[in-house]
Amino acid sequence: MKTEKVWRLGGMGDMQILPGSRHRPPMKKPKWIIVLVLFVCVFLICAYIYPPQSSSTCYVFSSKGCKGFVDWLPPMPAREYTDEEIASRVVIKDILNSPAVVSKNSKIAFMFLSPGSLPFERLWDKFFQGHEGKFSVYVHASKTKPVHVSRYFVNRDIRSDPVIWGKISMVDAERRLLANALQDTDNQQFVLLSDSCVPLYDFEYIYEYLMYTNISFVDCFKDPGPHGNGRYSDHMLPEVEVKDFRKGAQWFAMKRQHAIIVMADNLYYSKFRSYCQPGLEGKNCIADEHYLPTFFQMVDPGGIANWSLTHVDWSERKWHPKSYRAQDVTYELLKNITSIDVSMHVTSDEKKEVQSWPCLWNGIQKPCYLFARKFTPETLDSLLRLLANYSGP
Repeated sequence: MKTEKVWRLGGMGDMQILPGSRHRPPMKKPKWIIVLVLFVCVFLICAYIYPPQSSSTCYVFSSKGCKGFVDWLPPMPAREYTDEEIASRVVIKDILNSPAVVSKNSKIAFMFLSPGSLPFERLWDKFFQGHEGKFSVYVHASKTKPVHVSRYFVNRDIRSDPVIWGKISMVDAERRLLANALQDTDNQQFVLLSDSCVPLYDFEYIYEYLMYTNISFVDCFKDPGPHGNGRYSDHMLPEVEVKDFRKGAQWFAMKRQHAIIVMADNLYYSKFRSYCQPGLEGKNCIADEHYLPTFFQMVDPGGIANWSLTHVDWSERKWHPKSYRAQDVTYELLKNITSIDVSMHVTSDEKKEVQSWPCLWNGIQKPCYLFARKFTPETLDSLLRLLANYSGP
């Protein structure tokens, strides 16, 4: 039966009878909702820790792919920078944000890194003829004093120190060349070349290719294998983290602002001087293959093209690239090299992953290479004959 309570309102004669509270059975807990929420939470956590590898799976989370899914997650807390890092970053940022110095007579600095005399001076002499005032030459000869046969190279030797392959002395030689070339304020582009390098196009094409773009051509890619991240040392912490460690060929073409920040850097350079050398901790860290790629990955990754303008053939999979001999130098060889418009790198781990991207010049896909190496001295006559008649693109 239903119970009733009596409420007395006003006088004794006024009474209202209100129904009492009904008895309700206890509510059932929505267990299926709780289970569903827990399942979704576990699924999202697992997806974050073990992100999907295929692009089709990535699009389940975001139309932008895997990266879009991670983007909305809370950012990792930033590491507190050391005093040296703060000072270094302030200087570098200020240089990069400063307006570029406009020269009325912009020049390319051709910087030759050689043990002695340059076997292709005659070829470079023909390359430079008629373009006086648009270039300057600097020679770092690490072993013997060069004997020059071209007027463009006479009195262009800089003070040089011995260079040992794989050691920081190679980077020191590069920086020494940059320091000398930067003294001429008309030099706006800085190209590092070896004694075995030759140009693949005429001067005007190379001049316009370099002068009419705002990026530097520094080779840079991530190699998780033993010849990449396997060379990293924890002693570089906290300034250089393994996530920023990069690899690339040393032969660069660099705009003036980037050349200045390389010379301004001491913090990151000192880490590679101390902890990137052959044999250290059982690793073969080659400073000239890692310093500049890692440096630019950290300070201005969007300002470099991630490939070198100098072609080299690593198809033999040896410690050193293939050397071209006289019988190798043909029109077909030059045509094959100058037709390459995609940059490719192969990782050194067991996956041998091929990383490739188009060579974009101001958004237009163009040939990747302006120079090539390693040509032996015996190829000089063949190169003189071929390059004189080679029209290029």
